Amino acid sequence: MGRANTRRAASQGGGGIRRLFTWRKLLGTFLVACLLGMGALYAIYLMVPVPANANAEATMQSNVYKYSNGKVLARDGKVNREIVGLEKIPLPVQRAFVAAENKSFYKDNGVDIKGTTRAALTTLTGKGKQGGSTITQQYVKNYYLDQSQTVTRKLKELVIALKVDQRMTKNEILAGYINTSYYGRNAYGIQAAAQAYYGVDAEKLTVAQGAYLASVLQAPSQYDWTSATETGRRLVQERWNYTLNNMVEEGWLPAEERAALTFPVPKAPKAAPGMEGQTGYIVEAANAELIRQGVNEEDLKAGGWTITLNIDEKKQKSLVKAVDQQLEDKIDRKGDKSQAVVQAGATSVDPKTGAVVALYGGVGATEHWMSNATRRDYQPASTFKPIVLASALENGAETQDGRKIGLGTVYDGTSKRPVEGSDERFAPENEDDRDHGMVNVQTATNKSINSVYAQMIVDVGMGNVKKTALDLGMKDGKDFGEHPAMSLGTMGASTWDMAGVYATLDNHGKKVTPSIVKSATHKDRQVQPVKSGGEQVVSRETADTVTKAMTGVVKSGSGFRAAGDYDAAGKTGTSENNRSAWFVGYTPELVTAVGLFGEKPDGTGQVTLTDTINEGRANGGRTPALIWNAYTTKALGGGSDERFDLELGDNAVVEPVPTRSETSESPDPTPPAETETPDPTPPADTESPAPPPPSDPSTQDPDPLPTRTRTGRPTGPTSPPDPGDEVVSDTIP
Repeated sequence: MGRANTRRAASQGGGGIRRLFTWRKLLGTFLVACLLGMGALYAIYLMVPVPANANAEATMQSNVYKYSNGKVLARDGKVNREIVGLEKIPLPVQRAFVAAENKSFYKDNGVDIKGTTRAALTTLTGKGKQGGSTITQQYVKNYYLDQSQTVTRKLKELVIALKVDQRMTKNEILAGYINTSYYGRNAYGIQAAAQAYYGVDAEKLTVAQGAYLASVLQAPSQYDWTSATETGRRLVQERWNYTLNNMVEEGWLPAEERAALTFPVPKAPKAAPGMEGQTGYIVEAANAELIRQGVNEEDLKAGGWTITLNIDEKKQKSLVKAVDQQLEDKIDRKGDKSQAVVQAGATSVDPKTGAVVALYGGVGATEHWMSNATRRDYQPASTFKPIVLASALENGAETQDGRKIGLGTVYDGTSKRPVEGSDERFAPENEDDRDHGMVNVQTATNKSINSVYAQMIVDVGMGNVKKTALDLGMKDGKDFGEHPAMSLGTMGASTWDMAGVYATLDNHGKKVTPSIVKSATHKDRQVQPVKSGGEQVVSRETADTVTKAMTGVVKSGSGFRAAGDYDAAGKTGTSENNRSAWFVGYTPELVTAVGLFGEKPDGTGQVTLTDTINEGRANGGRTPALIWNAYTTKALGGGSDERFDLELGDNAVVEPVPTRSETSESPDPTPPAETETPDPTPPADTESPAPPPPSDPSTQDPDPLPTRTRTGRPTGPTSPPDPGDEVVSDTIP
């Protein structure tokens, strides 16, 4: 009886639930919700009008760039745009834009409900920003609204797009979209883009070129072929192929014609008017940093920003003057084709704050838009050797026979000596194929002896050295290639990168990240500056020991032309085939990287610097060191009493090495020189610090380097060695 009542109660309860949730009620609720939703959408449709005027971004504002002292450096933001009618744009080019962005453009009603909803939900849930707009929606966003990624803006975009699609023809919408979009290179609209990328009017564009311009719209800065990374180039090529394949699929391009098309590499960019001299390089570097900090590129180009830079007006002028005096005033770019290939770049950083206080990008941004300060397509050469030494010290590395590596560790400096302990054969040649015999690491650093550092990187381990390099601030680790030749700086690097690495060493091993932007504000928004200070990436003892090693390079090594009335450490570098020549150095207050690069006059490739600015090799210890010296002396007010505060251990002690006098060999009176070549067979690329012509007092060498007697004592003018440096016959400590 009890069980029957229980079953009856359960049955009655279940029936109550079923009566509450009948299919008719559920269907009715769903229909009511749909009607309410449709009513809400209709209400929004009625309430959101098509704006009478274009948005603020369509009229554009200027950005203001200021020196660190508040003085205005530049204003930009003048719109580089020329509206052209659709009749002046070839039909295949028009269709390329449709194929790239919105294949259904000619058939749809102006919106993509599914894509817009997905994008709105992604934005609303905080999962990032996502597109999903038709050409009509993008035109509405560009012309009437703004670039913000909010649900409200997306809803407005959708409603206005529906109304615009009803009021305007498809051709009018397409023309508006093509003419309002931003293509990079400060080009707004297809006419400006055609000139910026291919040097032709829009009506002369080919279908291949049009497909590239349609593709670049997705990510203008990432897809600009000239400045794009390997990944960026791969992605834009994929999108270019996607666009053309869509044209074939839609019947707009014959398959045979498609198969014959090749990727249309754009021309090198040119600066916009008003960006002459160093201004364009500085503005470009500041914009790039802000984009890395998360500022939308279109928002930045729309203007209205006040950007205060870390650039010190006086130091900036001093750097330009130093390059002019030591390079530009001594060559004839227009009259001598061999000298026209020389490009100079430099970056100067405060090691305590990471502030980029001066930057030299080239002869002028309107003549040579590619910034030589930030380009990474040249090898840093032997300026990488201090990183190898830092990694050896930091990892407690040992030689093949178990001796701990320090400044006093003795290596075989024989030219073309095959490295030991590596599966890969490598036997680099020293400068002039010169054998140095048994030398300590301090001497090998002073003279930049290739055979020693090639062996050292094997002793440390290429992977360890690569990690140290990335920790110190070098970029693009995939470009390193873990081979013994890496010891000679065979990867790509910029003066910006190398200034950051050496600033970290100057800062006793605490990471320094160069930054050119001090502050950036736009209405109520403010961008957080780059965090320049970082963690301890190598120990203080390691960093200070490397600094001590490099003071020898300046005092009496291959960088002796950089010496002045200040404490200085640095390293020279000359790359394979003499395509680049470097001096990177620092005082306690200032770090500066100077590079010379051999570039074809049309910017299409690299060439040698040999027999350009001087007869023979253009060494890092020559013109780059002279530029560095002239700038540093001026920037420090003629000199500095501040000294390196070094904490050193046993690794900094330099022990005596058996001298050549013991083997009845005459001493070597020639100045130290530098060489590096990653290939053991070609002739070495060297640094021969021959004195400059005596007729130019601004480039006179310091006191001549001392020669050595058979007892190892110096003769001639010289400064006394640092305490702890052992004076031996085959080395100048």
